[in-house]
Amino acid sequence: MTDLFGCSLICRLIELPISHKDLGSFLFGSEMLIGNITDVPGIKVGHWTHKSALTGCTVVLCGENAVGGVDVRGSSPGTRETDILGSDKRVEVVNAFMLSGGSAYGLAAADGAMKYLEEIGDGFKVGRNVVPIVPSAIIFDLGVGDPSVRPDSSSGYQACGLASQGIFSQGNVGAGMGATVGKVLGANRSVKGGLGSDSVRLSNGFTVGALVVVNAIGSIHDPNNGDLIAGPRSPDGSMVSASDVLISCDEINEGDIGVNTTIGVVANDATLTKSQANRLASSAHDGLALSIRPAHLIGDGDTIFAVSTGRESRRDQEVVTSYTLNRIIAATIKCTSQAIVNAIRSATSIPDVPSAQELNQSGNL
Repeated sequence: MTDLFGCSLICRLIELPISHKDLGSFLFGSEMLIGNITDVPGIKVGHWTHKSALTGCTVVLCGENAVGGVDVRGSSPGTRETDILGSDKRVEVVNAFMLSGGSAYGLAAADGAMKYLEEIGDGFKVGRNVVPIVPSAIIFDLGVGDPSVRPDSSSGYQACGLASQGIFSQGNVGAGMGATVGKVLGANRSVKGGLGSDSVRLSNGFTVGALVVVNAIGSIHDPNNGDLIAGPRSPDGSMVSASDVLISCDEINEGDIGVNTTIGVVANDATLTKSQANRLASSAHDGLALSIRPAHLIGDGDTIFAVSTGRESRRDQEVVTSYTLNRIIAATIKCTSQAIVNAIRSATSIPDVPSAQELNQSGNL
């Protein structure tokens, strides 16, 4: 049924012939790239960015009748409205997701999204009223820029007003503006993180996408071959593996690591149940762990939301089969891992925190 690495099963899921040698490049190769999460019908993205204060927020608008899920990992999450996404909870529909800098203060950005959605009549209907459902998650970026400037309700409202489909900037934008990675040797040895996105179109017509704000303690690796892309800077300026540092070094000052967190949204246009959406959010963490090594640490609060817009549903198939869901899961893992890589490769240096691109150009890889 399966052989080494389960290649036969994976090849059946994606319905293309492939050898073991080409398996990695197929799953993570550029031939499957078509853009970003807004390629999923019904999804819009908007950013509010404060470049001088090095913070921002990003909203993902989901359209009508979108079903959401979530999986929170790590030990330091900062979230809002995650309980309502539980499979046993009453509300099925989600209207938007807010990703923000500013630590717990940044959760206020969701208030602005609620105001925007209320004005256009989008939300859970309660009598004559609408209550927009806007689950949110934050990263800790207060130690990077001006900690007195945090995304607030006005920031979230502006991000919604700027939301659109199509190509959007990645790297130093929105919630990724103050993101950094590779902090096991202290924040002063970190490398610039950021916001990244990716998408895949399956042969059965479904589109899968991911948007990730990368602010990890760990280092960033190519999911295909494991090569180091960004990691803590050693005393000689070269980047090293965070896993290797944690395993071999006894002199790490835990207080220097700080609090971090990688957050994101994965989306597709299939018709999923709430339980399936939650399963998808859980599977997305596999993609996170492929590119962030190690992930889900004590100072991380890694949170991934999932949403299904149902725009590509079939008349004879209201909810996808297990086989189709497996294909969507495989694509979601791929998109999540590649979005993380895209975030790092799109990021540019900020004061005292060089980008991986700058370090590579100077020969400090």
